[in-house]
Parts: sequence; C-alpha cells; structure tokens
Amino acid sequence: MASITAPTMQLAKGQLCFTASGKVSQPSIGNFSTEVKGASWTSLKSSCYISSARSLSYNLTHTPVKSERLVTKAMSEASDLKPLPGLPVDLRGKRAFIAGIADDNGYGWAIAKSLAAAGAEILIGTWVPALNIFESSLRRGKFDESRVLPDGSLMEITKVYPLDAVFDSPEDVPEDVKANKRYAGSSKWTVKEVAESVKEDFGTIDILVHSLANGPEVTKPLLETSRYGYLAAISASSYSFVSLLKHFVPIMNPGGASISLTYIASERIIPGYGGGMSSAKSALESDTRVLAFEAGRKHKIRVNTISAGPLRSRAAKAIGFIDMMIDYSTENAPLQKELSAEEVGNAAAFLASPLASAITGAVVYVDNGLNAMGVGVDSPVFKDLDIPTYKEH
Repeated sequence: MASITAPTMQLAKGQLCFTASGKVSQPSIGNFSTEVKGASWTSLKSSCYISSARSLSYNLTHTPVKSERLVTKAMSEASDLKPLPGLPVDLRGKRAFIAGIADDNGYGWAIAKSLAAAGAEILIGTWVPALNIFESSLRRGKFDESRVLPDGSLMEITKVYPLDAVFDSPEDVPEDVKANKRYAGSSKWTVKEVAESVKEDFGTIDILVHSLANGPEVTKPLLETSRYGYLAAISASSYSFVSLLKHFVPIMNPGGASISLTYIASERIIPGYGGGMSSAKSALESDTRVLAFEAGRKHKIRVNTISAGPLRSRAAKAIGFIDMMIDYSTENAPLQKELSAEEVGNAAAFLASPLASAITGAVVYVDNGLNAMGVGVDSPVFKDLDIPTYKEH
C-alpha cells in the first residue's frame, strides 16, 4: 500500500523541543503559519516535553520556563486549507487522540504516523506504568528513525497523557493501585480525567483511536480461564472503548471519527488466543455497530473498527505464537506477503478522513484477505490441487 502523503505540504513543527543533547530548539515551519496563544510551558507536554515531576535516567533535567503554545494550521499562498490536487487523505486542521501507544512498533504508532502524515495534530494516551520509558525514549531520540514521515519530516506529538483505560473515574481506582509505585508521580489518568484534561488543553478533538487490549490469561484455553481473567480481558479490551467514546464524544467535533482495532479471532477459532480475548474482540465489534448508531444519531460521529492481521509487535509477542500466525497468513492469504503496520495506519487515516464520510458501523479487514479464506491451502490435503501462486514476470 502506498504511503499517504499530502502533496506540497509539510507538517508544522510548532512546539519547542528538547533535543537528545538537552538543548532547546524550535524546528522550522514549512508551508504553515502559526497562531500564538498564551500558555505556560508546564501546560504543554509534547514528545519533547520533560515533566517537572520526573527526571530522566541519564540525569537530564530542566527548569520550567515560560513559553507559548503554538497552534498550527495549514496555509497556502491563496487561502487557508486550500484543497489539495487529486483525491488525497487531507486531515489538516484535525486533532487526533490515540489511546494505547507505549512504543514505536505497534499499530497505534503506525496509525499516529499516518494521521500525522495527512496533516492531523497528534495527542497520545500512554499506559501509566509505561509513561516514563515512553517519554524518555522520545526525548532521547530512540524513536527518531520510526518518526520519519513520507515527506522526510519527523512526526510531532503535541502532548502525551498518562492513561489507564481500565478505570473510568478516580472513584473506581482501588487503593492498591493508588499506592503502586508504578503510578507514583502521575495524576489525572482515568478516562474521565484525561478527557477533561484534553478539553482544558485543546477544547475539542476530531479523531479518537482505541489501540488497547489486554488479557492477563491470554495464553490459557477458554475452558481454563478464570472469571477474573475473562472479565479483565473484556474490561481492558472492549469496555475501555465504550468508556473512551462516552467521555470523549462530548468534545468531538461533529463529523469526527472513532476507530478501534479488532482481530479475526472474534469470529473464527484461533487456538492459543485465549483468556477471553476472542470474546472481548467479539464484544468490541458488536459495540462498534451499536455505538455507530448512538454516536452517529446524537453527535454525528462515525465509529468503525479495523480487523488487522498479525504483526510482530511487542504486545503480540507476549501471546507466544505470533511468528506462526504470520507464517500461516503468508501461506494462505490471497495476498502472499507480510502485513505492515503502515498498511493498517493508512487504512485508519482513510477511515478518519472525509473520504469515508458515509462509512460507519463497519469492520474493515486489513489482513491481506485472510478473513475470506475457509480453509488453509497449505494443508497436505490440497497437495494435488493447482493452488494459484504469484510468480515474478
């Protein structure tokens, strides 16, 4: 799948950044102008922001300074947001919140990159225990190579929020979690509080992405899954989407879009994908249809989910058989190639754009067509059949 780009457009680098050396710089701005609005530096957490509540592992610290929050908007020689030639995915002037990014090699990261490449401003919600490592890696340049966009610029993250989508409000957080040292130093990380913080910081968003899933007993067969493990999978992997949309939809602009990620195990048997995770994905897809109706009627928000094929992400490796699933897909899918995270990201950018303005309540398969197969054609049973295989010409 070709990369999504915006011709003759560059992303604005509107915020001050700390470089890996600890120096402060202000990246250049391409074909954009900026509006300056008063704010303190401490109100802006970006991919380069250093929290005053934490210090980096290599002892890089800073003293909060007064600065300005820069709001970027696309510009052209004639007028603001001049239509681009052709039929591009154009998300200039849109703001996206992506929940569930903790590193640079999953689908959430790829979706953020594609949205950024199309011109959207990026906000991220990161699981609280992973927040320090994630922000530190960004500041130290560990993700710089994977931040490169099709036009050669680096994806900018305007702000990173701590988030634990298992908890809707502060009242839901048990004492043992509050006392957990992995949550020390972070605040306002429940779904309700994060939505309120985003409203306070930016007013509204246009795109909401749910890239969250967790099943503590995912390696157990369903018959061996405990009630706790089953309900935990449902809570973290499907109800978290309901909660996110419930709390964010009041600050979403009409015409906005919400996207989640599902998996073919929702409707097909995938041995090894246990612990209630298949049930959680089924619930997520059912909820997508209901939420599309409710959010569409009441708020004019579209709701879709992407059923993505297997990816060698850090999260997927925890299941233990991801390499086998990728090999199986390559052997049996109509398109015999390994799926890239970028292909899923590009599909998400399309679904978030006006080009998909009539698409809602849909499960969109981005899996090289594996979902269409009824049998595995690599089975010895079919050894005498003439199975089509692509050959280089």
